Amino acid sequence: MIQDNPVQRTSGILLHPTSLPGPYGIGDLGPAAYKFIDFLVAAGQSLWQVLPLGPTGYGDSPYACYSAFAGNTLLVSPEKLITEGLLDSAPAVSGNTTKVDFGGAHQLKDQILRKAYERYTKTTDTALRSAFETFAQQQAHWLEDYALFRALKDAHGGVAWNEWEPALVSYAPTALERARDELREETEAHMFYQFLFFRQWFALKSYANARGVKVVGDLPIFVAQDSADVWTNPEQFKLDKNGKPIVVAGVPPDYFSSTGQLWGNPLYNWERMLADGFKWWIERVRATLRVVDIARVDHFRGFAACWEIPGGDKTAERGQWVEAPGRELFTAIRKTLGELPIIAEDLGVITPDVIALREEFGFPGMRILQFGFGGDSKNIDLPHNYVPNVVAYTGTHDNDTTVGWFNSVAGEGSTRTAEQIERERTFCLNYLNTSGDEIHWDFIRGVLASVANTAIIPLQDLLGLGTEARMNLPNSTEGNWAWRFEAEALTDQLATRLKKLTELYGRNLAAD
Repeated sequence: MIQDNPVQRTSGILLHPTSLPGPYGIGDLGPAAYKFIDFLVAAGQSLWQVLPLGPTGYGDSPYACYSAFAGNTLLVSPEKLITEGLLDSAPAVSGNTTKVDFGGAHQLKDQILRKAYERYTKTTDTALRSAFETFAQQQAHWLEDYALFRALKDAHGGVAWNEWEPALVSYAPTALERARDELREETEAHMFYQFLFFRQWFALKSYANARGVKVVGDLPIFVAQDSADVWTNPEQFKLDKNGKPIVVAGVPPDYFSSTGQLWGNPLYNWERMLADGFKWWIERVRATLRVVDIARVDHFRGFAACWEIPGGDKTAERGQWVEAPGRELFTAIRKTLGELPIIAEDLGVITPDVIALREEFGFPGMRILQFGFGGDSKNIDLPHNYVPNVVAYTGTHDNDTTVGWFNSVAGEGSTRTAEQIERERTFCLNYLNTSGDEIHWDFIRGVLASVANTAIIPLQDLLGLGTEARMNLPNSTEGNWAWRFEAEALTDQLATRLKKLTELYGRNLAAD
């Protein structure tokens, strides 16, 4: 369940830390993050939802990470490192402040992290040394393999692990021992970078929790092929003898794409996972719920059945549904970890078995107001059809912004025809009883006023931004994940307006 008291009404804002303002090319866990939490409190919000916090690989997608356990060191704050005495200074990244400069951020953060590590190796600060050593011991079950994986990737020019020497691809003990010896310093450096990330993250999370704000994280169902998880646990995935996926993940043609979405993630060998009691999954969920308070499980329907696409295909059209042991999996996780604070992302092709699985474990599903106007009054995404145990969103990171959706034109990346757009817009205006002059506030009021126990608003919608602020366009690779907001956007007037609506509909912090 999402909260201990099932009748408690809460609300919050969706914002990935990379979208925070700041001078280093990308949002991070520094001062702007603390100011955002202060804004949440001033606006009466009790939830901060983020996207996956793992280290991103090619394409910079938070849904394609090098590890399901590690943190994204691009989020490490140089300002915090300076305060901690691990860095003297850090130059700002020049350029556009409303878009993440992934290239510039990688270059800068790689340099400062290395400087911080080099200073650590010379430090006489016993408290810092003890803290790092304790972290390394406590996280050894994933940290050592991950750090070696990153050191080996660096040594191989960044190529995927299944293109390394055969002995390393097959995780041969002798080759691994030699690599650990040769890359000892580089491996320890990556371990230290993780220490820095988690130290900053937990300080920020503690700040939020102390002010009544819980963090909603995101747990992708799948992991990236080029990840430490797949390299160190190949038997848990459907791979060929060369480490390449036999089948890959995606979804069939849908609202977002006429050819489906080809994600390319390797699929799980569920029989093997079932045989060992889902140990890898239990540790993954345990780690996630240590980092966040509530986990949104992405693509929940994949725990009932996965869309399996032949490994060499270029689109998702030729896939097939293959059953997955979701009931057994969540039973095993709950038996080990207790009741699970999970949100089930149950969007897309939802069949009775998916609904049954979600309801059996009491996980709240999701409702997206933007999806509500494509049908008739029976559409489950319309607020009058909500039930309490759902999380209502104006839109998600995969949607256009509310303003962008409302003003969309056929042929500009839209899968809708001009006739469909006009019909949905008319339905929307009639349903919300509005002129559409402030359509984002109409949407916000719609989800806050609903009976849904939880309501989440992407910051782009709170700010009334258009398509230029869209976070992700599914089934595309250009320009995603880059949006950032300007520091001056979070005004006292904005906080006051949101707080009034939040109080009006009984979702404010003071009502807890």
